[in-house]
Amino acid sequence: MKWRTIIFVVLLVSLTAAKALPRSSRDVEGKTSIGQRFSQLHENNFKAIALIMFAQYMPGGTFGRAARMAEGVTALAQRCAVAPSDSANCLKTLDRIFFDTICQEENLPRIADCCAKEDPERNDCFLSLKNFSQGFIPPLERPDAKAACRNYSQHQQPLTGHFIYEVSRKHPFLYAPTILSVALRYEEMMKNCCGSAEDPSQHLEECFQRQTPKVVKPVREEALRQEHTCGILKKFGERTLKALKLTQISQKFPRADFVTVHKLVMDVADMHKDCCRGDTLDCMRDREEILHYVCTNQHILSSKIQQCCEKPLLQRSECIIHVENDDKPADLSPHIREFIEDKGVCERFAQEKDTHLARFLYEYSRRHPEFSAQMLLRIGKGYEDLLQECCRPGAPSGCRSRGEEELRTHIYETESVMRTSCDIYKEKGDYYFQNELLVSFTKKMPQLTSAELIKFTKEMTTIGSKCCRLGQDKLLPCAEENLDLVLGEICRRHLADPINPGVCRCCSSSYAFRRPCIGKLEIDESYGPLALTPGLFAFHGDLCTMKEEKLQHRKQEMLITLLKYKPQISPEQLRSVTAAFAAMKERCCGEANPEACFLKEGPELIKRSEKTLSA
Repeated sequence: MKWRTIIFVVLLVSLTAAKALPRSSRDVEGKTSIGQRFSQLHENNFKAIALIMFAQYMPGGTFGRAARMAEGVTALAQRCAVAPSDSANCLKTLDRIFFDTICQEENLPRIADCCAKEDPERNDCFLSLKNFSQGFIPPLERPDAKAACRNYSQHQQPLTGHFIYEVSRKHPFLYAPTILSVALRYEEMMKNCCGSAEDPSQHLEECFQRQTPKVVKPVREEALRQEHTCGILKKFGERTLKALKLTQISQKFPRADFVTVHKLVMDVADMHKDCCRGDTLDCMRDREEILHYVCTNQHILSSKIQQCCEKPLLQRSECIIHVENDDKPADLSPHIREFIEDKGVCERFAQEKDTHLARFLYEYSRRHPEFSAQMLLRIGKGYEDLLQECCRPGAPSGCRSRGEEELRTHIYETESVMRTSCDIYKEKGDYYFQNELLVSFTKKMPQLTSAELIKFTKEMTTIGSKCCRLGQDKLLPCAEENLDLVLGEICRRHLADPINPGVCRCCSSSYAFRRPCIGKLEIDESYGPLALTPGLFAFHGDLCTMKEEKLQHRKQEMLITLLKYKPQISPEQLRSVTAAFAAMKERCCGEANPEACFLKEGPELIKRSEKTLSA
């Protein structure tokens, strides 16, 4: 397979394929045949995407097997494109052909159960395998430099295909063009780092260390974003997802009218339904249709996306997502009091509730790019609750007028939370800010492992370093929208293995209020604290020789253990125990035999700390 050719052809041709069969045509005609799809995508595009699909559906297979199956399906598609009536297989849906091909293979883990089912149950079963696979395949990591360059010099084109396969099976829901785009970055890294591999002065390890994040980071970020969106759709439904996209698109394109924004919202929601279902081809084509619409309607959408639309296809989506919001129209009034004061509000709310609420959210969002999407959804819910109460028969006159005061209160509370968090971050710095978060979240969620608590709070600390340096007009969108991704991870972890009733309530009741809900959680009273066993707190001489980063990690693990042992510990008690530990460490690390000192002083520290904690 000429994988580099495949990648570049996908870059250049797939938009044409998207335009060849518009959404409305698909809705009428149903599933496209394999011959039609081959004609739309062309051979190399079809073959690359077939490899991705087989890798994503068969995580327990091998690259050789997936590549062979991709070749076979592509050959069938080519025959069907020329003579669509020559074979019964040509009339089958593409999904069925892919699954039939997989079911012809032997010794594939967990596949037999799915193959015993009839469609559409078989399709659902294969999609469940995608979910299962995410738990046991390790993530992408930096390759061994010398081995990678040796393989690159000997097997350049197959190596790129193998990379596509590995990314696909490790990320079974990842958008196919994202995988192909990352493959280009991978090829660039291999070329840059291995191009002068014979030169002994070439520092391969340094080169890979510097360039690997450019390959791995986009995969992780896009996979997390996609998993997060699918989690919202699955848990809170299509209405919530559409409301979220309405706020984001209204902020991005404040000059666009409501009809245009509503069309984009519906198309984006349909795309996510296909993508989250695992329909790789429809997902890709949906996305390209949206990009085509956006880029051909720049004049009514945004003045900021021209450069994005001039980029190669695979780079456009990411560019548009990250491009700054367009400027608000000069004649846009600062207030939308007509949604409160107009006499016909209750009538419109009664007759077309969702449309009226959507118009409110659209008008409010396009005026407030300084608010996070989640905050705008909370404002929308507050407006809905206000109308539910004030439009009922017998509601007091002037009922709706209190809406503005409630709105100001909510905005002030949200901004205060973010400002306070940033003040703490600026005062304490990364390590001590993370420790503050560890104290809070270990008390809220003591059932999480130390590794999980450190991971989640590290991600939150990174958000602080990224967002707290921004001005007030950028702080809320940056902080809350990034924090929402982390809370989404926590809630998906809860879905897989329940944490506690408080987390369950916050993760289940309302997407918009998830962050405030988790913020208000206190000590989990249902948790049974750890028992004080001889090995619970162990201090050894390696505390004196560790590098600072590893030492900080060890101390954070000890902090978590202490909090799980004494969840009710007060800030004063925690400071006292922490100071006593620091004094012991300084004393023992100054001794000739630190290990012996720790063996003697450690039990004494535990006894003294126990008295402090019992006071």
